[in-house]
Amino acid sequence: MSLHTNLTGRLRNTNLPKTHGLMPVFEAVVNSIQSLEEAGRLAKGQIVLEIMRNTQQQVPIEKSGAQEVITGFTVTDNGVGFNDTNMQSFETLDSDHKVDKGCRGIGRLLWLKTFDKAEVESVFHQGGAFHRRNFSFTAQNGIQVEVPREVEDRHVETILKLEGFAKEYYACCRKTAEGIADALLEHCLWYFVRSDGTPNIVVKDGAERVVLARLYDQRMHAEAKTESVTLKGYPFGLTHIKFRAGGNKNHSMFLCAASRVVREESISKKVPGLFGTIEDEDGEFIYACYVTSPYLDEHVRSERTGFNIAESAEGVIDDVEISLNEIREKVVERTRDYLSSYLDGNMKAGRERVDSFISHKAPRYRSIVGHMDATELVVDPGISDKDLEIHLHKQYYKAEKALLEEGHEVMNPVVESNLTTYRKQLDSYLQKAKDFKQSDLANYVTHRRTIIDLLEKHIAQLDNGKYSREDFIHQLIMPMRKDSEQTPLDACNLWLIDERLAFHDYLGSITVVEIKRPMRNDAREGEEKDPIEQALKYLDRIRQGQVKTANGLLIPNSRDVPGFCYVVCDLTPTVLQRCKIFDLTPTHDHMGYFGYSKSFGAFIEVISYNRLVQSAKERNRAFFEQLGLPA
Repeated sequence: MSLHTNLTGRLRNTNLPKTHGLMPVFEAVVNSIQSLEEAGRLAKGQIVLEIMRNTQQQVPIEKSGAQEVITGFTVTDNGVGFNDTNMQSFETLDSDHKVDKGCRGIGRLLWLKTFDKAEVESVFHQGGAFHRRNFSFTAQNGIQVEVPREVEDRHVETILKLEGFAKEYYACCRKTAEGIADALLEHCLWYFVRSDGTPNIVVKDGAERVVLARLYDQRMHAEAKTESVTLKGYPFGLTHIKFRAGGNKNHSMFLCAASRVVREESISKKVPGLFGTIEDEDGEFIYACYVTSPYLDEHVRSERTGFNIAESAEGVIDDVEISLNEIREKVVERTRDYLSSYLDGNMKAGRERVDSFISHKAPRYRSIVGHMDATELVVDPGISDKDLEIHLHKQYYKAEKALLEEGHEVMNPVVESNLTTYRKQLDSYLQKAKDFKQSDLANYVTHRRTIIDLLEKHIAQLDNGKYSREDFIHQLIMPMRKDSEQTPLDACNLWLIDERLAFHDYLGSITVVEIKRPMRNDAREGEEKDPIEQALKYLDRIRQGQVKTANGLLIPNSRDVPGFCYVVCDLTPTVLQRCKIFDLTPTHDHMGYFGYSKSFGAFIEVISYNRLVQSAKERNRAFFEQLGLPA
């Protein structure tokens, strides 16, 4: 009993990502190469890929102005053609014909995923005579074939027309002749690298012609080098290629099946020192590694858009299945060896970038950098401070996680542990823990340096001639309308005013901080305008039970608790007048005032912004210098 095939349903179940719209076209070119191999005229073979456009419709192309819309492609070759054997194979889905070349017998389905119709005209030699066969292929009607007829023309040629390019696939594909030729060369590069040779392949776009052999010569920086490695008994061929630098290409690994590229991966971040372009005596180049193997041929998906290979092989299949991670690791290993002479300088520059950043901007990592993976400390020297900080933070987290795991094992030793060995493990763990504590301290000090820098920046005059509002400065020192129970300790920067305020509670004393906008000069009598009076009367309301905590409770025992009022503002003329009225004493540097109000029972200190910054710098100078931060 035979099985019937629903072509529309089969097309619906055939997957082709929108970014692979040119793949059916490229596969048609590969079919032409194989047809020339079958005919035994590879060296004399000719393949023309012609781009068909709509002259009445244009789309904008980046850096190229406008371009006429692509409606389809024509592929012409002088291979063996659609003789009876090849025609029978074409009419049979999942055919075994050319299976030795990695063909899956579904390539023609991909034509109808991206195009409305395929038309073929083929002149072939069979039975001592030349014949012409014409047929069309659509999703609605399947294969509509005419009876082949004998012809006098003694020139073999097959013309495939793919018409009606689907908009969703066209939108995601390359649109210039050079771009399409580049992608085609990348797809079937193996045919150019191998020793068997390749036919003359031309991409034609109106009057423009791009010869792939010339393009290959232009792109190649040096002769390709091949080597073979083995993974779990399977041979893998690695072809190392140097392309001339240009465009936005990355250093990449290409996984191939049946002599075609199936999957591309950037390996720039996987190989230490492999970033940007590399340079040798002949100039700059981009590296690529093409990977081939019977294992890849066996596990490629039928649409050739990926592999049925797990990212990692674990458990019972670990001994028999090869994972993508294992292939990737082997490629990285061999790439490092192949490019070792070029990567040394990059690795040195990358590590120097990390060391310089830690020394001058991120000292918190200094004590624990020795516990990080050394290969992760080789970065692109051009990396931004932001990206480098994020990268180092990830490495810090990994090292900290490893420390926690080690600590759990050390603190829960097995009974059979050797005492000497255990003591060494404990000492090693304690030293690492000490290094992380030093990192925490360095982070705390660096945080202070950052807060001082921000404050210094925002008390200065802005570009528009104005000054920052007091709410921003308030947020920097202590969030508005919040108390210390609502605000994490690291979000309060009251240490800027007085180190004792870094540690406080409701029972010790009552501290009122009043912050005014820089250079504000409207202080006068009255609580609304006088910052000193504002602070004192707020303190008075607390003592009278008129102010509650964030959870609605009165501040306990507040009537007899000592009061401290800090006023942070610039010493403008009106502020100086209010200090004089309250009989405050100037500090030795005349950058602030202090005194005591008997009527309110409170100590008062008026601090100018300049004094606030200068004093904070002086108190923390020794810590900054110890970490190498500019003081």
